[in-house]
Amino acid sequence: MKRRKILLVEDNLAHVRLIQEAFKESQLSHEMVAVKDGVEAMEYLHQRPPYENAVLPDVILLDLNLPRKDGREVLAELKGNPNLSQIPVLVLTTSNNEKDIQESYRLHANCYIQKSQNLQQLLSIVETIQRFWLEIVTLPLDA
Repeated sequence: MKRRKILLVEDNLAHVRLIQEAFKESQLSHEMVAVKDGVEAMEYLHQRPPYENAVLPDVILLDLNLPRKDGREVLAELKGNPNLSQIPVLVLTTSNNEKDIQESYRLHANCYIQKSQNLQQLLSIVETIQRFWLEIVTLPLDA
């Protein structure tokens, strides 16, 4: 199985560490890159300095509430760019606001997942993401 590349766009360092640890528990071969805001995410995806050698991810885990450029702006820019629009974007956020959910899907998020503050539930969510999005699904760059 191919080594999966995951871009995590998350400003909360504690969440970054938890998600990274949860993915390390997996037997899945993967590489995770974490960026702290929407501006940095777009620099990475457009391979701008310091990310000139970045490889496009197989999946993006995107928080909505980010500094400088929020997740909604990132999602709109991604899905509006023909070179990036095929990358699955999984909104992973603490928000359960109906407007956020509707807006994320309107902007073509591939799914909307509410992050749990409970460690065991967060680990379960990450395990489910891994299993479905990185093992079961055939991703666009696989075809």
